[in-house]
Amino acid sequence: MSFGRLPAAPPARAIGDINVTPLVDVVLVLLVIFIVAAPLMARQMALELPPAKAATPAPTAAPVVTLEFDARSGLRWNGEPVPEAALPDRLREAAQRDPATELQLRADASVPYGRVLALIGAAQAAGLRRVGFTARQPASPR
Repeated sequence: MSFGRLPAAPPARAIGDINVTPLVDVVLVLLVIFIVAAPLMARQMALELPPAKAATPAPTAAPVVTLEFDARSGLRWNGEPVPEAALPDRLREAAQRDPATELQLRADASVPYGRVLALIGAAQAAGLRRVGFTARQPASPR
């Protein structure tokens, strides 16, 4: 009985294709990391800011308009009551007289934040670019 050799296997061909499996693995891992991290980056921190003394406004050469907003009594333009419907016209007139006019906004603490933002938006739409917030200085301790 004679034993012979098995025929030799032909040499392996070089693989000419790119192996994308590791690339897909890395991309999927990055995708999972971004999905987990995105809500953490978008979350806002709830801060309870300490009270601070209001700064005394610096005198300016530009005209100043005071707009007071109280949730109960409404709007007052330089101390006189003004209906909310007439406010855009007043803001536009002030901006046409002098575009550097500063609007000093005094909003009561009970006024919703969205209403204050609407007032700022109306002022910017009318052409007033300088909007300042004024605050009541806290009572000094005795």
